[in-house]
Amino acid sequence: MVKRLIPLLFALILVFPMGASAQNIKMFNEPPFDFYKVSKGDSFWFIAKRYGLDYRELMRLNPNVVPTNMQVGSVIRLRATAASPTTFEEQVAQLVNKERAKQGLSPLLHRADIKSVAEKKAMDMINSNYFSHTSPNYGSPFDMMKTFGIKYRTAGENIAKGQKTPQEVMNAWMNSSGHRANILNAKFDSIGVGYYNGAWVQMFTGS
Repeated sequence: MVKRLIPLLFALILVFPMGASAQNIKMFNEPPFDFYKVSKGDSFWFIAKRYGLDYRELMRLNPNVVPTNMQVGSVIRLRATAASPTTFEEQVAQLVNKERAKQGLSPLLHRADIKSVAEKKAMDMINSNYFSHTSPNYGSPFDMMKTFGIKYRTAGENIAKGQKTPQEVMNAWMNSSGHRANILNAKFDSIGVGYYNGAWVQMFTGS
């Protein structure tokens, strides 16, 4: 019987600062960075006002963020030059293979079909407001993969929430023994990475 791998420790890094009033908030002529983590009470208008931006441009740069329901802890782009979520996903896959190479392990193939499932899981965690390997809508990650036609002999999942960049989330995973074990599992040959509004998902399979 093939053992299914799933870490017992989750990389949960959330920031829930209280929203500041417009009178007390420090204003900037331009953003000092490329990304912004949403706090309680934030809106596109307020963030744009703080950094001297056009709120309509912020909405264009972040089409997956619902203006009337901005999720606390989610990450939005402040500049057009900032990496898109798709780029985030590819960067995570590259960082995984970099870590595997250090250990003399074969690289994982970033498969589009597994990536699609990982993206759905990330969206589900945000839209259904939970942080767990077990989805109230899809069940376990193993059930979810099978539902979407992913075949495997062994599989695993890493999740995280609130990190701003691929490097930040990879640091969190590599500093957790369960997540690190998945990333460096020699039985895995494929990966799918999903990112949505601050939620990160890695799905691994071995055939």
